[in-house]
Amino acid sequence: MQIHLKTLGCRLNEAELETWSREFAALGHRITGNLIDADLVVINSCAVTGEAVRKSRKLMRKAHRSNPRAKLVVSGCFASLNPDETADTLGVDLVVENGEKDRLVEITSKKLELHTMPALATLPGQSSLLATGRQRAFVKVQDGCRYQCTFCIVTQARGEERSRGIGEIIEEINHLHSQGINEVALTGVHLGGYGSDCNSDIGHLIRSVLAETDIPRLRLGAIEPWDLPPDFWDLFTDSHLMPHLHLPLQSGSDTVLRRMARRCKTTEFQGIVEQARDRVPDFNLTTDVIVGFPGETEDEWQQTLAFVEQIGFGHLHIFAFSPRPGTRAATLPYPVPRELIRERSQALHALGQRLKRDTLSRYLGRSMKILVEDRPSTGNSWNGYTPNFLRVALGDTGSENLTNRILGIRLTGLSPEDDQLIGEIEQT
Repeated sequence: MQIHLKTLGCRLNEAELETWSREFAALGHRITGNLIDADLVVINSCAVTGEAVRKSRKLMRKAHRSNPRAKLVVSGCFASLNPDETADTLGVDLVVENGEKDRLVEITSKKLELHTMPALATLPGQSSLLATGRQRAFVKVQDGCRYQCTFCIVTQARGEERSRGIGEIIEEINHLHSQGINEVALTGVHLGGYGSDCNSDIGHLIRSVLAETDIPRLRLGAIEPWDLPPDFWDLFTDSHLMPHLHLPLQSGSDTVLRRMARRCKTTEFQGIVEQARDRVPDFNLTTDVIVGFPGETEDEWQQTLAFVEQIGFGHLHIFAFSPRPGTRAATLPYPVPRELIRERSQALHALGQRLKRDTLSRYLGRSMKILVEDRPSTGNSWNGYTPNFLRVALGDTGSENLTNRILGIRLTGLSPEDDQLIGEIEQT
């Protein structure tokens, strides 16, 4: 069968989708990027915001409308929170809730009676990730979250924390590397909570992966600042651990953070950042910020703007607050008007663009290595990322195929939009 996979939302959803891709391929099915050609469509939905819910519904309706003959399987947070709606009104043949999504391929094969081929029908060593142009793999290491941030529905949708065994994770990474994958990112709903259910922790996991795999590049997904173990920065002395971290801030105002039930004050966050920049060369920090949380005053908003500028993030993920039914934040008084949220978002986007430009400019004239990932549909340029996750576009490199190669490059300029670096390959 031809199977089309689609995901919305977080890196964990992407990691799960990649796992399903490998498992379907091992059964002899073919992964297709074309929805129209598919016999089976699998959607990993999201419910982290009201907008994510809207997009999830839209994606399901589009899949059913564009290819009504295909079977439609849906999993993820939206499907788990709304299984009856998903099945009854959105043309879905099978809902696999989050508690069973690790067995999605098995459940789908059984309940929809998929015809399979012997496992050896696929070519030995064939990588579905590389076949679709991906050089970075997301590896899910845990699921669930013990915390109760007031804006978050994911805790309800994902349930209690569950960690994978270190041996199983290492085996998966070594398998991915044997197939040509050069970069792995560890992901989870609550990545920093890894090991809470199995007498381990995130530091032990990272040390084990660095010691027992030869993956050239290891990255971490978003990790909460209060979860960093005391010796965390020592891990970066291993050059295989990339010097970039995504630490969610959510607000630069301590009073807003209290209403969000966040566990890190701005002074503590600032101390973590100072440690990182003091200990890790070329460290790049990115973050999330929610704009217009209920009750956000003008003074609180100005505190956020000032703190974001003070920290100097390399990139901002900006979310306009929308009330999510079932969360405590949806019941809080004094909602911020939509027009004011829009104005504040625009101001934060402008600040984020300036901070990104400042970050990129600091590396002009430097030599760094990038993992070449893709190229535009026209021309001979290629794109990739530095170890600290700065996007680089190479100039005209001729017709040579550079995909998935790690190359030394010299950073020579900024793109016209000031959103990525321009580099040229260093001659060896």
